[in-house]
Amino acid sequence: MPDALPLPGRRHRSSASPLALAYTALVLYASLYPFTEWRWPPGLALADLARLPWPPWTDRFDVAFNLLGYAPLGALLVLAVLSSGGSLFWALALALAGPAALSYASELAQQFLPGRHPSLKDMALNTGGAAIGAVLALALQALGAVNRWRRAREVWFLRDSAGGLALLALWPVALLFPAPVPLGLGQGLLRLRDLAAETLDGVAWAEAAHALLAAPTSVQAMGPLGEALTTALGMLAPCMVAYSVARPGWRRAALAVGAAALALAGMTLSTALNYGPDHALAWLTPYTVPGLVAGLLLALLLAPLPRGLVAGLGLMVLTGLVTAVMQAPDDPYFAQSLQAWEQGRFVRFHGLAQWLGWWWPFAAMGWLFTRLAQRVPDR
Repeated sequence: MPDALPLPGRRHRSSASPLALAYTALVLYASLYPFTEWRWPPGLALADLARLPWPPWTDRFDVAFNLLGYAPLGALLVLAVLSSGGSLFWALALALAGPAALSYASELAQQFLPGRHPSLKDMALNTGGAAIGAVLALALQALGAVNRWRRAREVWFLRDSAGGLALLALWPVALLFPAPVPLGLGQGLLRLRDLAAETLDGVAWAEAAHALLAAPTSVQAMGPLGEALTTALGMLAPCMVAYSVARPGWRRAALAVGAAALALAGMTLSTALNYGPDHALAWLTPYTVPGLVAGLLLALLLAPLPRGLVAGLGLMVLTGLVTAVMQAPDDPYFAQSLQAWEQGRFVRFHGLAQWLGWWWPFAAMGWLFTRLAQRVPDR
């Protein structure tokens, strides 16, 4: 029996929409980093805030960064509107006006950040980059690439899978941030604890809470079994998310193999970026390799399970992953690599990978909860 497709007339929910939201968050992060030492612009009157200067200098890296950085946002906005049934006019209007407004607001906000230089030239480049992305998306639409992807998606994935596909697209980026254990994402709760301790420092009525939050934790080095288990859970986590939106059968097995390939590529690239190309494969240890293989084999064994059971098991896997990562010690080489990133030009991208690495498992948990609540057939 052929796989059932969505009912005719049902509006297609594109993964371009959540990806556009995620990319907007990236743009805001890159534009307003490091989010500290806000102050009123010295010598600037209130009436002059809305005017942006046109600087005389030209930096090729900044020109390329500002031009190309907005291109994916323009493309995603066009695809999101067209895939949801909108017209070409509204797709182009949103792809141009939305990034332009976002860039203008970001440049205005930069006036309140020391070390940032608001510029009308940057806004023009951002808007031009969004236009380039919109044109490329329309070219893909005209060539039929979008329709081919849509037909393939209907064959491979269940209805309402946009959020899950967006999570899967962001997972390899999350791997680029160094973790204490390979594939060990989910340190967000530790960062919240540190932030809470810093916020309560010096507050008289919260001394007990501050002492509890700021107390040093004695974390021992993770043993071989723990490292292998954490790596296996990290490998299994994206597979469970993929299974929650994929049709049962051989397609799930193919997605699991693809996830393993992305894990190898992402971790190798992350290690090369942080510790140099000569150490790109240093993360493949006698303990992580068995964990990676075990995670893949377990994912293949779970491929035939129904969607509801997969979502429940996925929540258990993600909970175990976060718990294991919270018990792992920090990478002793992380501080050195982080300092190198912060002194370079890629700090904004590094910050994005950091936030994805911290919070991806929690976003995946929320997605799996929604899949459990939905009555989506397995075919």
